[in-house]
Order: sequence, then structure tokens, then C-alpha cells
Amino acid sequence: MSSLANQIGTVASVLAITAVLPQVLKIWRSGDTSAISLRMYILLVIATGLWLYFGYLIRSSPVIFTNGICFVFQLSILYLKLKQLHAFKSKSISDDVL
Repeated sequence: MSSLANQIGTVASVLAITAVLPQVLKIWRSGDTSAISLRMYILLVIATGLWLYFGYLIRSSPVIFTNGICFVFQLSILYLKLKQLHAFKSKSISDDVL
């Protein structure tokens, strides 16, 4: 891959990670995922995982780097979303029993 292509990929990587980081930090700090869609995050994790694999197949460091970091961020948010949904359902069930 050309040097220019790698430079563009690196800039795109930095911008992509910088764009998603504030949302990730906000969710990590608050633990509140109520404003995000579970379906959307499942699809996003799958898509990012495929981009990560694609980057591996074409041996593109910028694609691997960016999608690797975003994949970890998105998995952590998906985990928090599922944890919050489970807690909500558990609370609803215990409220119904009482």
C-alpha cells in the first residue's frame, strides 16, 4: 500500500476513534445505555468485527488498528447494554412478585 494511502488511513483512524471516544467515556462513567438501540449496537459490533477481519485479510494496519479499538469499545458498550437490560428485567420480575 502506498505511503499516501497509509497516511490517509491513519488520519481516518484517529478521527474515527476521536469521534466515538466521548460517547464511550460517557456510557462507561454513567453506566446508562438507555438511549442506545440494542439492535443497532449488535449490528455495529458485527460490522466492525467484519471490518477488523477484512483489515487482517488485506494486511492493512490502519484498518486493523481502528477497527480493533472500536470493536473493543463497542463490545464494552454492548456488554453494558445487555447488563442494564438484564437488571431492568430482573427488577421488573421482582416487582411483579411483590
